[in-house]
Amino acid sequence: MDIKDLKLLIKLVTETDITEFEMDNSDEKIIIKRGQQPEYITVAAPPVQQYPAPGYQPASVAAPAAQTAVSVAPEVEAGDTVNSPIVGTFYAAPGPDAAPYVTVGQVVEKGQVLCIVEAMKLMNEIESECKCKIIKICKDNAQAVEFGDALFVIQKL
Repeated sequence: MDIKDLKLLIKLVTETDITEFEMDNSDEKIIIKRGQQPEYITVAAPPVQQYPAPGYQPASVAAPAAQTAVSVAPEVEAGDTVNSPIVGTFYAAPGPDAAPYVTVGQVVEKGQVLCIVEAMKLMNEIESECKCKIIKICKDNAQAVEFGDALFVIQKL
């Protein structure tokens, strides 16, 4: 193949949508590629976290949980608990510089906000279900909480 034929082939490739041209015969092999090779990006999805049903405990964890329940029993007897309804981050105050919603020893009314649990950038206010006195705040500010974790120990009034 002479240079004139090669120029004609290149012109045909550049004037069309063809990105690659290949010609192979017994004497010659011609490959014309134009443009950039497509770049393929593979993204691995994060693993899916599955949470067990409320009240479920694996057999290997059941024995230590029973021991913990025995040591916590006097605290639970002194009052009821307010548990986290969702997985998220516990916040005791509406903002970093704001006063906490409740303090130990404070009496709160039904429907009063006790704290916030942030989940997926949504601020979920946790309200008191009854008139009660705050006996203990179980979580530190900005601490991660799981579903069912005790947030407060209260005494119903």
